[in-house]
Amino acid sequence: MSSIHKFSKNKNYKWEGVESSPIEMEGVQSAVIHILIGENENAPNSIMRFIQLDSGGHSRLEQHSHEHEVIILQGKGKVQIENEISDVEPFDVVFIEGNALHQFSNPYDEAFGFICIIPKL
Repeated sequence: MSSIHKFSKNKNYKWEGVESSPIEMEGVQSAVIHILIGENENAPNSIMRFIQLDSGGHSRLEQHSHEHEVIILQGKGKVQIENEISDVEPFDVVFIEGNALHQFSNPYDEAFGFICIIPKL
């Protein structure tokens, strides 16, 4: 089913018809996820998510077989890919290949948010 979720311009980064929920899993701190395109849209191949890390927040340091395509939309943050840590900011694009060790983190005072596309598993 094709759909459009209009962006609601405010500092909280929300989309109409898209719920947000905290990410509650081991190794994740101060993170919220919005599934922008996924099962509700009957997307057959991939999932598009907006992930927001509050100050001091981070994703898990993880490694798995699927890739990530990422574009930074909000604030500044850091991304670790293997042993290299890089600063990222709005409109930077990150590709994380399958099986690469990776983590996103926010050591800054403002929220850090990014779109992340993964294959539907």
